[in-house]
Amino acid sequence: MKVTYKLEVFEGPLDLLLHLIDKNELDIYNIPIKEITDQYLGYVQAMHELELDITSEFLVMAATLLSIKSKMLLPKPPVIEFDEYFDDMDDSLDPRAELVAKLIEYRKYKSIADMLRDKEVERSLVYTREPEDLTSYLPDIQENPVEGLDVADLLFAFQRTLRKLANRNVVTRIRRDEISVKERIREVIDLLKFKGGKLLFSKLFDYEMTREEIVVTFLAILELMKMKKVICYQYKLFEDIVIQAKEEVSDIDTQFPTDEINY
Repeated sequence: MKVTYKLEVFEGPLDLLLHLIDKNELDIYNIPIKEITDQYLGYVQAMHELELDITSEFLVMAATLLSIKSKMLLPKPPVIEFDEYFDDMDDSLDPRAELVAKLIEYRKYKSIADMLRDKEVERSLVYTREPEDLTSYLPDIQENPVEGLDVADLLFAFQRTLRKLANRNVVTRIRRDEISVKERIREVIDLLKFKGGKLLFSKLFDYEMTREEIVVTFLAILELMKMKKVICYQYKLFEDIVIQAKEEVSDIDTQFPTDEINY
């Protein structure tokens, strides 16, 4: 009669021993070494009969179990009463102690490995999607017409212009008609159109301009920035300020509502 064995695959001899202990519901701290050894050797013999590869670890464990079994069969020395210290030493002489410690440690790491494997399986069931472009949902932020330009920059440019005009030699003064901010805005726009939509702040002034004309020009630039007709910026710190039209200079409307500019 041919006998067929169906063997489970174990990761090592400790894994096989834990399986035998759990299967027989044995106390790991008080292993019946004879029973476990017989079952273990039966498993190794079955592997040999099925011509399975038997690793050296299984053979080493078999030799260890036989060694423990032989030590357990030896008669115990007579009991001699000593203090508690020697009693503890006698307990540590159990030939199964080292094997039990290895089994406990192996069971702990195997439990952790099983938990991590369950986590891996659980995480593999979660599917993620690629990140989407959500910029279209961002709130519209109004463009700052003077972004990158501080009020102090315009003030410094205004002060430099006043210092230049203060050092000029005035031979005579011919007072001209006062110019309004609206008129000066139209003149600046015309100058922008002539210059291709970009000009330097210093080019708006000349040595013949009066203080009132300088102030009106300065206010005209501020009004154009407020109405988002032009932007002002500097290429480097303390350089001349560049005035640039925000749209095609030919499309700039020079007509403004009467209540838009209160100068």
